[in-house]
Amino acid sequence: MLVDGKWTADWQPVQKADAMGRFVRQVSGFRNWITPDGSAGPTGEGGFKAEAGRYRLYVAYICPWASRTLMARALKGLQDIIPVTVVNPVLGDEGWSFGGYPGADEDPLHGARFMHELYTRADPHVSGRATVPVLWDEQRDVMVSNESADILRMVDTAFEGLVPSDLRLYPEALGPEIDALNAEIYDLLNNGVYKAGFASSQEAYDEAVDGVFDMLDRLEDRLDGGYLFGDALTETDIRTFVTLIRFDAAYHGIFKCNRRQLIAYPKLSSYMERILALPGVRGTVNMDHITRGYYSIKALNPGGIRPEGPAHIAALLG
Repeated sequence: MLVDGKWTADWQPVQKADAMGRFVRQVSGFRNWITPDGSAGPTGEGGFKAEAGRYRLYVAYICPWASRTLMARALKGLQDIIPVTVVNPVLGDEGWSFGGYPGADEDPLHGARFMHELYTRADPHVSGRATVPVLWDEQRDVMVSNESADILRMVDTAFEGLVPSDLRLYPEALGPEIDALNAEIYDLLNNGVYKAGFASSQEAYDEAVDGVFDMLDRLEDRLDGGYLFGDALTETDIRTFVTLIRFDAAYHGIFKCNRRQLIAYPKLSSYMERILALPGVRGTVNMDHITRGYYSIKALNPGGIRPEGPAHIAALLG
C-alpha cells in the first residue's frame, strides 16, 4: 500500500471492507483519456493525442481488468500501435513486480522493480494500491489512466484514424443498454467473485455467491447462439469473457464459488469458446499466469499449492 508516495505495508488482497464484511474495491485515481486530436475526454486533462508507439500498456495476465484491455487491443488490431509490458503473476509483499517469471517482462522504460514505483513516478504523493492495467504516455512520461473501463473505450475509438476498424465495441445506439448490463455484470459477477473470495463474514460470502450464480443463470437464459446483444460483439462480451475463462480454473476453487462449475452452463460455455476463437483473443489468455497468480494469494492459500486442473480448460486452451 502506498501512503503519500511511500510503500508502507505488505500487499494484502482485501483493500477495504464494510461493516458487514463485504469486500470494497479501490476506485481508480488516474482518469485521463487518449483522443484522436488530444482534446480532453470525459474525465481528466487533455494533451493525449492518439499516436503510434507513444503509449504503453502495463498488464497482468492473471488480472481480468487488465485482460479486457488486452482483448480490445487485439480485436481492434492495435498490437503494433500500443506495446505491452506484462508483470509477474505473483503478487508479492510489494504488489506487482517485473520479470522473474516465464512470460513476465522487465520494465523497459525506467527499469522499475515494482509497479508501485511507476505510480510514485506519476504522482510523488499518491496513496492507495498500485493496480493494473496502466496506460503510460512514453512521450510525456506520465500515467494516462489506470481505469480499465476507460481504457477499453479509448482503445475502441481513439485510434480509428490510424487503424480503421469495422468493429465497434460500444455502438452509440446500444449505449444505454450496454451501460445497464455492464453495471449488473460488474457488481454480481466480475466483482462478485472477488466479493465472495475476500468476504470476511459468512453473511457477506452468502450474499456474494448468490449474486454470482444468479448472474450466471440470467446470462445462460439470455444467450441464444450469438453474443449478449445479438450477433455483434460488444464490450459487454469482453467484460463477461474475462471472468468466464477464469471461473473453473480459479474462482470455483480459490474464491469458493463452487456451487457449480461454468461447464454446467452449456450456452455460456459455448459462448466463452466462441469468443476465445476470435482473432487475437487466445493470445490474451495465459492460464499458467492465471492459476499461478490466484493460488499464490497467501491469505487464501498459505501453502501456495496450485491445483493441476481442470482438464476441460487445459484441453480448450491446448
